[in-house]
Formats: sequence, C-alpha cells, structure tokens
Amino acid sequence: MQNIFYILAIVTLIMSVVTFILMRSDKNRARMGQTRIPERYLFLSAACFGAIGGTLGMHILRHKTNHWNFRAFFPTMMIIQIAVLGFLAIRTFT
Repeated sequence: MQNIFYILAIVTLIMSVVTFILMRSDKNRARMGQTRIPERYLFLSAACFGAIGGTLGMHILRHKTNHWNFRAFFPTMMIIQIAVLGFLAIRTFT
C-alpha cells in the first residue's frame, strides 16, 4: 500500500505540472492567435491526476475562468484527487 501512495503522489505532482504548462501554453497561443490546445486534452490531463495544476493554472493565469465546464470540472476533480491521496495516506501511515 505504501508504494501505491508514493507512486500516485509522484504521478499527481508530474501531471499537475504538465497540466499547468498546458494551460500556460494554451493561453500564450490564444494571445498570439495560434492554434489552440484542444479542450479535451486539458480535461484529460486534469482527469489523469493533474487537476491541482489545472485549477492553479485557471486561477494564477486567469485562463478558462469564463467556461463553466472548467470552473466545475477542475476543482471537483482536484477535491476527488486530494481525497484519494488523503485516503491512501491514512491507510498507509496508520
């Protein structure tokens, strides 16, 4: 059980960084009038334990904050992912 917690914590960290970078890149592309990153990729990276980075990207970069589906999905997924990590941490360290 301990290995699962550590692996998932590392995956969450990596995917959060990746999602944040995707959000930043999409915002930069929007400013420059370039081809955007498809929203399904942003959602997929958030669903694959990157919702913390996606939510931070929304608030820090002020990107996709007018889209109700991002405002609902990213924080909800973040809460679920933190709950899963918390559950595994409790099971692992108690």
